[in-house]
Amino acid sequence: MQNILIIIHAAPYGSERCLSALRLATALAAREADKPCLRLFLMSDATVAGLAQQNDGAGNAIPTMLAQLAAEGVPVKLCRTCALARGLAELALLPGVEIGTLPELAQWTLEADKVVTF
Repeated sequence: MQNILIIIHAAPYGSERCLSALRLATALAAREADKPCLRLFLMSDATVAGLAQQNDGAGNAIPTMLAQLAAEGVPVKLCRTCALARGLAELALLPGVEIGTLPELAQWTLEADKVVTF
């Protein structure tokens, strides 16, 4: 089984990079054969995507995909430093989304066969 880490830096709204990352993650998580061990780490402005009760006006694709991935057991973590810098650390997060640390990201990176960044 492949171990794949997806790191998202891009803000959830304003470009399609975050959406593209989540579409890839969703496609990987849905694989029947050769399903990888998948992990998501959101940094910088991407941390905003982990907030609960967002309404993006376009069907809530980003929060819906993140919540679905977390519900399927995909670990989804937000960079603690990035969340603190944006005042997000004490706000409600989507179910299954957690605050993570740089040492956790470092460990995930060492364990990954592939690291994909957006």
